[in-house]
Amino acid sequence: MLYSHLFGKTVKKAPADATAASHKLLYQAGFIRESTAGRYFYLPLGQRVQMKIMNIIREEMDRANAQEMLTPVLHPLSLWKENNRHRSAGYELMTIKDRRDFQFALGGTAEEMFVDVVRKFRPSYKDFPFNLYQFSIKFRDELRARGGLLRVREFIMKDAYSFHIDANDFQKEYEKMKKTYTRIFDRLGLATVIVESDNGYIGGEYCHEFVVDAEIGESKYLTTADGSYAAHEDVAVFKKEPKNNEEKMKPLQKIPAKRGTTMEDGVKFHQLPLWQQIKDVLFVDEKDRFILALIRGDYEVNEVKLKHLTGALDLRHATDEEIRNKVKSEPGFLSPVGIKDRVQSEIILVGDQSLRTVVNAYGGANQLHQDFLNINIDRDYKPDLEGDIALAKNGYLSTTEKQLIAKRGIEVGNIFQLGYHYSKKMHDAFFVDRDGKTKPFYMGCYGIGVGRTLAAIVEKYHDGHGILWPRAIAPFQLHFIALNIDDPEIQRSSDYLYSYFMNHGLEILYDDRPGVSPGEKFGDADLIGLPYRLIVSKKTAGKIEYKERAAKTSQLKTPEEILKSIIR
Repeated sequence: MLYSHLFGKTVKKAPADATAASHKLLYQAGFIRESTAGRYFYLPLGQRVQMKIMNIIREEMDRANAQEMLTPVLHPLSLWKENNRHRSAGYELMTIKDRRDFQFALGGTAEEMFVDVVRKFRPSYKDFPFNLYQFSIKFRDELRARGGLLRVREFIMKDAYSFHIDANDFQKEYEKMKKTYTRIFDRLGLATVIVESDNGYIGGEYCHEFVVDAEIGESKYLTTADGSYAAHEDVAVFKKEPKNNEEKMKPLQKIPAKRGTTMEDGVKFHQLPLWQQIKDVLFVDEKDRFILALIRGDYEVNEVKLKHLTGALDLRHATDEEIRNKVKSEPGFLSPVGIKDRVQSEIILVGDQSLRTVVNAYGGANQLHQDFLNINIDRDYKPDLEGDIALAKNGYLSTTEKQLIAKRGIEVGNIFQLGYHYSKKMHDAFFVDRDGKTKPFYMGCYGIGVGRTLAAIVEKYHDGHGILWPRAIAPFQLHFIALNIDDPEIQRSSDYLYSYFMNHGLEILYDDRPGVSPGEKFGDADLIGLPYRLIVSKKTAGKIEYKERAAKTSQLKTPEEILKSIIR
């Protein structure tokens, strides 16, 4: 490719709102441009990288016996309504109508579409298992796009869906996909951590993310030093150590408490430890139910765990007005003791397991400047639901008593156990078993965000001058620079060498621009970040100055020597 003809050149300044290194460098080096917020043009250099990433994914998926196909971008909304997912995913689901007033969803994921096409064939047990995948454009109505390609509203995803007769058969595919994804990311130069995570609105019972460690990443996870445990903070569990369980229960006591409304105010007033205080957090769900989350004072409520335990799709904090007028309590003085006798609406008490690690707790008494002392679970209040609703944090102990370490990273892929989540909710999603009976098929789901993976690679591979593309996905292998190109002899020599390397199967970007200074050409080469830089000038005396992008020094070599260095 002649650089003089390349569409999309380098620029000196990054966008003012760019904070991620990948956003700045991909923009400056001429790989991407923003259309509207969260939607990007992939310029020719960017598209070449994207296609190489997709080819690696395709090769490994095919190696795992998955089969590529393609579904329509517009999903009939009726399919999403079959399992009510149009409501649960409403915060980021985009819909559209055609001229016939037929409603469609702009697909964020494609579970319904793949179920629909499979059920059309009325499969039998002999047809299973199989894994279908595609590369398709996805739409997410994200509240806030950020980080260039790291969080966008429109992107290409490799999504795959496997179909099985039962859970045992699925487990084999799940493990195979773990290994397949590891090979994919290894080939892309990305070391990934396999992290337990929340299945979110996609459904199913469990899933794992493939995370690349990076401070710019939005995935927060907890791990141990030996890597034996890794889980997203949404689902991470930890050991809740007993505090004063040997202490005898004392009588419940109500006392005046002229204090502030924070947990720290309670500690200061009562001169008792934070862990002995009950933290009461009142939420409202999408059904307008009040949910009072109760937890030991030194822990925080994990809203994702709370949603799972209560079956809520959406939660918000109750307002002070709601606490006073509907729950008949007082902000900062909420208590589970006697609250059901006060509230005028439905209220669900949800207790964390940590409440059983403390006796004679203290906290509010549902009245301004009134507190209870010696609150004890079961005796003074009884949760409607009890389980783990605590947020894991750095320094806590894992269930195997190893210290948890908090990390951040970029989620580049995920795998989900869907089970019967879709096949039991959607019509006719079954197969005919060997006994002649119809049974719902068992499913798995596997995704890779291509653009986010590209950005993660740049986050890992760059320096103060520009990008350092791994050879496997670099848009070109060689950045060939002709200096003094106004000299007819240099022109002829450079043109010949350009053809020579292309004829040997190398991908080459030839900077043939006349009238451009050596410094500018070198700066552009560093910014674009191709693996090898070749320079021809009057000073090279019939040879070529050869330099690897990350190297500090260069060497003079013949074309043949360069071929031996590059073609391995």
